[in-house]
Amino acid sequence: MPPGMANRLTLLFLSAAALLAPGAAHAEALVDNVAGITLDADGKVVRFTGLLMTPDGKVVKLLGPKDKRPDRLDWRADMKGRVLMPGFVDAHGHVMELGFRQLELDLSGTRSLDEAKARIAAYVAANPERKWILGGGWNQETWGLGRFPTAADLDAVTGDKPVFLTRIDGHAGWANSAALREAGVTATTKAPAGGRIEKGPGGRPAGVFVDAAQDLIMKVVPQPLPKERDVALVKAQALLLSLGITATADMGTSIDDWLSYRRMADVNGLRVRIVSYGAGIDVTTRIGGTGPTPWLYGDRLRLAGVKLYGDGALGSRGAWLKAPYADAAGEQGLGFQTDTVLRNLMSRAAMDKYQVAVHAIGDRANAQVLGAIDELVETYKGDRRWRIEHAQIVDPTDLPRFGRNGIIASMQPVHQTSDRIMAEARLGPARLAGAYAWRSMLANGAKLAFGSDYPVESPDPFAGWAAAFTRQGADGMPPGGWHPEEALTREQAWQAFTQGGAYAAFAEDKFGRLAPGQRADFIIVDRDPLAATPADLRATKVQETWVGGEKVWERK
Repeated sequence: MPPGMANRLTLLFLSAAALLAPGAAHAEALVDNVAGITLDADGKVVRFTGLLMTPDGKVVKLLGPKDKRPDRLDWRADMKGRVLMPGFVDAHGHVMELGFRQLELDLSGTRSLDEAKARIAAYVAANPERKWILGGGWNQETWGLGRFPTAADLDAVTGDKPVFLTRIDGHAGWANSAALREAGVTATTKAPAGGRIEKGPGGRPAGVFVDAAQDLIMKVVPQPLPKERDVALVKAQALLLSLGITATADMGTSIDDWLSYRRMADVNGLRVRIVSYGAGIDVTTRIGGTGPTPWLYGDRLRLAGVKLYGDGALGSRGAWLKAPYADAAGEQGLGFQTDTVLRNLMSRAAMDKYQVAVHAIGDRANAQVLGAIDELVETYKGDRRWRIEHAQIVDPTDLPRFGRNGIIASMQPVHQTSDRIMAEARLGPARLAGAYAWRSMLANGAKLAFGSDYPVESPDPFAGWAAAFTRQGADGMPPGGWHPEEALTREQAWQAFTQGGAYAAFAEDKFGRLAPGQRADFIIVDRDPLAATPADLRATKVQETWVGGEKVWERK
């Protein structure tokens, strides 16, 4: 970023925020002449033609075509028959990472190592002032590489400038030789618990660090300045709002992230509603003290709980499995915590009524978390809404356990369409019965909350929605859908992307659908998503985004 650009972008946004600040409250407001759709509390479709709101942005009533409009209004907006629907709630994302991905080197979408190297070389040449080259989005599976990339691959295009690039899932990092020297990593360096160093000839580090081993490099990477964080947050919000996301869970909020949200909210610039889950117990308690924060800034921000990790990811073979990987004999992935340690961490959080969200991808990790919950509910009773994030690979014998104890299965449909070929290779066909098992989760009584895991995947909720009821990618493959017995109905998928995300965050009385008393968070789109083909649904464009009865984004 050129010198001074961060300051200019921040000032520009803050000026825009001041212009968008709501004026004095008067009578009710009406968004009229809409083709309105929402779901009721039971998941049934409700259609309406007008949305009546209070001055502070709460729904008063959904109006039908024959309902009389109020005589006195503060203002009225005529939407000229366009489609209005509730904003989406992404149940699992990484807000600041999404923003930084737009400011740093982005390798997502590269189809080969050579294409990635060309993009890296161009970025290095265009950014001579940067002391480190940072970014991410690489995926050796889509490159067809058959191996991890190496430091030598990077050295050929980066020279002596240190480089560290995270894998698309965030569970591995790729360093060049200059970065290894800066971090003092050598053949004698030991991987920390929950991490793995890929090795080359003579036991030398090959350049890729899996899960906790990434910290060996990250400890020497320069941290962004507050003004750079502010710009990243502006970028993240703009992208989320443009896609119709009005609320999101932020999984793994750091103290610096929380301070960025507070700074933006203090100047009325926080538009997306953010429900934070702190990055571990220490961070969570430093932010919240002895319990979750109240809702702040008109229900725009809240620290709800803690994010913990049970294992790594499937793509880097860090997901913890009950049996070895089909394509890597002897490897079963990485369990991050012993049973005792995980229970102690979850208990420490639950003691202060923090909601617990545990990342678990492999079947062994999911079983471990399920076992911990079974034990902890004897002590921590009531409506805890224990969250298991991803729940991708589950032993079919463990699926019924998701229906006990009020567990939230926080899942991401786009992972299935992105991962299916890799999952078949990693597991083999005989172990896929409990993979990405959305319908089975519902059938067993679990609560579904859908998201995207952005920036691992695109935050586009229409792509996730289409994937959830077709089990197909954007290319329409495979014909008939991948394991179509696990597909949802269109309405079930929509509910998981709206009410499901709100319920998972204890926010169902605030947002997630359009009904009296709910926040008026809605979007105007260019087609009826309930009548669209899967391809047309994916092509849906958001035209306007409103949060709390206030227009905060418009397509130009």
